[in-house]
Amino acid sequence: MQMFFSPPKLSTLTLAATLAFAVTIALAESSLSAPAIEAGLTREGLAGIDTYLEAEIAAKKIPGAVVLIQRNGETAYLKSFGLRDPGTKQPMTATSIFRIYSMSKPITTVAAMMLVEDGKLRLDDPLSKYIPSFAGVKVGVEQKAANGAVTLDLVPARQPITIRDLMRHTSGITYSFIGEGLVKKAYADAHLFAGDLDNAGFAEKIAKLPLDYQPGTTWDYGHSTDILGRVIEVVSGQSLYQFEKQRLLDPLGMKDTAFYVADPAQKSLVAEPFPNDRIIADHFVMNDPRVEQKWEAGGHGMVSTVADYARFARMLLNGGTLDGQRYLSEQTVLSMGSDHIGPGSGVAPGPYYLPGSGCGFGLGFSVRTEPGHTAGEGSVGEMNWSGAGGTTFWIDPKQDMIVVFMAQTVADRDSLRVHLKDLVYRALDDIGPGVGLKADARH
Repeated sequence: MQMFFSPPKLSTLTLAATLAFAVTIALAESSLSAPAIEAGLTREGLAGIDTYLEAEIAAKKIPGAVVLIQRNGETAYLKSFGLRDPGTKQPMTATSIFRIYSMSKPITTVAAMMLVEDGKLRLDDPLSKYIPSFAGVKVGVEQKAANGAVTLDLVPARQPITIRDLMRHTSGITYSFIGEGLVKKAYADAHLFAGDLDNAGFAEKIAKLPLDYQPGTTWDYGHSTDILGRVIEVVSGQSLYQFEKQRLLDPLGMKDTAFYVADPAQKSLVAEPFPNDRIIADHFVMNDPRVEQKWEAGGHGMVSTVADYARFARMLLNGGTLDGQRYLSEQTVLSMGSDHIGPGSGVAPGPYYLPGSGCGFGLGFSVRTEPGHTAGEGSVGEMNWSGAGGTTFWIDPKQDMIVVFMAQTVADRDSLRVHLKDLVYRALDDIGPGVGLKADARH
């Protein structure tokens, strides 16, 4: 078992920054003033966000939302809208807790990269080094007979799944509810979510299933980061949450980010969708994070707040530091934000390529690689990802900006993300020296 130092206490700088942010939240409903102007965003442009979200709420598309924009070191915009819970009619507040689903993936990947920097994990290590049952994994290949019948042949993997593959979704490990095919059917038939498994048990279930693609060849969204969470446990000798809490969450002051809402006093802070907007996919309905289970799903299991996630995003924008404490080296953050599946990588986008046109994928994030092309405005070099429950965030190094959006909706999530991005970039009053946003990163 690996041994670690006792959990670090919040530094004076971290504590002061956390308290300062609490004051910002307390003032979140006040009118836009100096910080917005100092951050280079216009009152008129930000008022467009108000108008848009208020219209979405009035049309009963979402119960409520929280938006945070930080630019040039200033919190330019932090505002909550509508209801936290349409059942109880509690108003949305900036302290509301959200299911962030796949926005868990960047947190898990950062935690794994901390182990890489510790020298305890290597990106090119085979997954089977840490979970031996993946040593003999097979790849499912569909064969169509003359009579039209389709069968699944199992062939050996030409190369092992690596830790890098888990981080960039090139492992061949898939999801059952995105797309079709016999491998995905095998995932569905395995009832992966049945029972109260822990990470070890879930990994063993996945290891028994065929891969959808040869490792290292195709970007395919799936349970890769869930398996990465188990690797973190094996390497650290701790549960995933224990490791993340000790090394990342507590030091960053992310006090409300966890896998479940354990504090009875906070259970009423959980944001809820409309009752008819809870189905994410077949057999996958929004969970109740107030009910604790064993499984700490590194790919989709966390809850967080806008303030917590903003600290995480700001640390990455700063090149791995926040409030005088370093979490990752600047080079590691640059590598995570680089395209790891571009030309020369040997990786092809799968048929359900979620980053979309004009984007590649780094280690834990989508990475914008081209101007235009993508849905929503932005800068080349932007890192981003979203959650199936309606949350999204992005980090724009060129604009020295982070944006965190929290809502709980499935039906309206895609249009919200695109419209919000357009509104944020239209609100920019200055584009910064040498950025050339209008020329190379807007459409």
